[in-house]
Amino acid sequence: MGLSGSGVALLVFLGLCTAAVSSWTTPPPPPPEMLHESFAGKSEFRTVNRRRLGVCSNPSPYLAISVSTGGAPLPDEAFVMVTVAGVLRPDADDWVAMITPSNYSSVAGCHLSGANYVQTGDLAHLPLLCHYPVKAQYLTRDPGYLGCKTAACQKRDASGACSVRTCAATVTIHVVNFRTDVEFVLFSGGFRTPCVLQRSGALRFANPASPLYGHLSSTDSTATSMRLTWVSGDRRPQQVQYGVGKSATSQVATFTQNDMCSSPLLPSPAKDFGWHDPGYIHTAVMTGLQPSQSYTYRYGSDSVGWSDTNEFRMPPAAGSDETSFVIYGDMGKAPLDPSVEHYIQTGSISLAKAVAKEIQTGKVDSVFHIGDISYATGFLVEWDFFLNLIAPVASRVPYMTAIGNHERDYAESGSIYVTPDSGGECGVAYESYFHMPAVSKDKPWYSIEQGSVHFVVMSTEHKWSEKSEQYNWMNQDLSSVNRSRTPWVIFIGHRPMYSSHVGIPVNVDPIFVASVEPLLLKYQVDLVFFGHVHNYERTCAVYRSICKGEPKKDASGIDTYDNSKYTAPVHAIVGAGGFSLDKFPKIVLNKWSLSRVSEFGYARVHATRGDMLVEFVSSSTMEVRDQFRIVKPDPARRLRNQPVQP
Repeated sequence: MGLSGSGVALLVFLGLCTAAVSSWTTPPPPPPEMLHESFAGKSEFRTVNRRRLGVCSNPSPYLAISVSTGGAPLPDEAFVMVTVAGVLRPDADDWVAMITPSNYSSVAGCHLSGANYVQTGDLAHLPLLCHYPVKAQYLTRDPGYLGCKTAACQKRDASGACSVRTCAATVTIHVVNFRTDVEFVLFSGGFRTPCVLQRSGALRFANPASPLYGHLSSTDSTATSMRLTWVSGDRRPQQVQYGVGKSATSQVATFTQNDMCSSPLLPSPAKDFGWHDPGYIHTAVMTGLQPSQSYTYRYGSDSVGWSDTNEFRMPPAAGSDETSFVIYGDMGKAPLDPSVEHYIQTGSISLAKAVAKEIQTGKVDSVFHIGDISYATGFLVEWDFFLNLIAPVASRVPYMTAIGNHERDYAESGSIYVTPDSGGECGVAYESYFHMPAVSKDKPWYSIEQGSVHFVVMSTEHKWSEKSEQYNWMNQDLSSVNRSRTPWVIFIGHRPMYSSHVGIPVNVDPIFVASVEPLLLKYQVDLVFFGHVHNYERTCAVYRSICKGEPKKDASGIDTYDNSKYTAPVHAIVGAGGFSLDKFPKIVLNKWSLSRVSEFGYARVHATRGDMLVEFVSSSTMEVRDQFRIVKPDPARRLRNQPVQP
């Protein structure tokens, strides 16, 4: 990732890390005014790597870049103060960026094919630079810069008066350990006509092999084992130590540019200018655990260091009386400093904070993130950003996922939708970071039971037509549900079957609906969750766009669906996790659409054996914006109450 032309290539990488190695202390949070309140999902900065670097005229001979570390190696996480000094003429178009690895400042061998970037949504007819700059800040973020509030005298005349005065600016940049060294670069000319003025020289991390971003996932329905996955710069096996004297050794994997999808005529970002080495991905399974019990753990090794000690709680086993979970889609990530970057999902920070608060209550057994996970879309370092952002959640409860178009889709890669939405990742990065109890590699569908719920998680990005492998699996899995053990069946995927939002391309694939919806009715699926559309919407009990059942208000005024006489599934879109929101039309004619909310948020679900309460919660206020219940008799209780036959 970087810049090419007549000057210097550029790559910028920033991120967050909460699972820091214990030898480093977590830096203080940034002041509130630094946090993003609103950014467009796509910004002018996205096109920087499609600009030729010009030559800055008459650069100041006094320019210097200093970093608040004072030359010491970088810790796993820090808010560093980057000071640019020696500026003769402050300009609103001056900006500073961070590149990594620093050796990307060489532009040898760079191509200039504008077509390469079209697939990511940038249609500007400009030359493509070698690599992508991930983050940058204008020096005007320092309010005193243009007025030269921080001045220094560089030269004095014979009388002692200052004859050459220079100005300085300081910006705060949040840095995490993404294993490769970094360099800060000063540009002028704005994002449209950038030219290089000065470079800081390489800064290295104190421990590039640090074990980071530990996140949990359930392995089966017994709730007696838990998988932990983390990232390190070291390829040697490490350990997770847990409970009282227990440990498990990691299996180690990685992926390379050769694993990314591309086209001979149109190299993908993941294959080319968006590539960043992912390090080594470690995964280990903790066994001998008990349902609904809490355990402490840490991961790493004596040679690379250990993570902080964390605590997680096991979900309830299948067949127990109740479970609670949080579910959302389309989250992504956003910076914790004022930087701009490739994709900014505006609601992701508030959602991460709100869900972390939910976890702290001790009332959440699992989290389900149902597609469009990080929005890295071929810019691989952004997986580090995302993994860091979810660490306070994913290190405490199992973080279960479904694959979406921005993880899987790419031409000639086997995805059912021929779009470039994954940027060439074609599911490789997703499956490397998130180990689900799936059928096998590149078959990321699975089912799992927790408490009173049987979850079916499909891939809308792989073949789902009748007689396909996934269709046959769904049919077999749904037909085998033991309703006495798990009275509720919840079906999960990414692309929806019902949406009132009018999108281009269309949000609902009628062929998908025609193929899969009959299975939901046949096997009496109670509730369906989808994402993809960036809002929240709830339906009646619907089949083939016709309401088969309507909710009634209970004593508390909550819409209640009575499934004692099953009619059809209720559908809910929960794609408001972070990406720019999709608005609803002023007039909605769909009679099946009962509730619509265009706010960032998530669904909070509590299911007993006879009652399931679903609440859509605004992540900014944590207020409930919609709620409904589904009720039905407990089949196991009916069986227990039946008289014994003579």
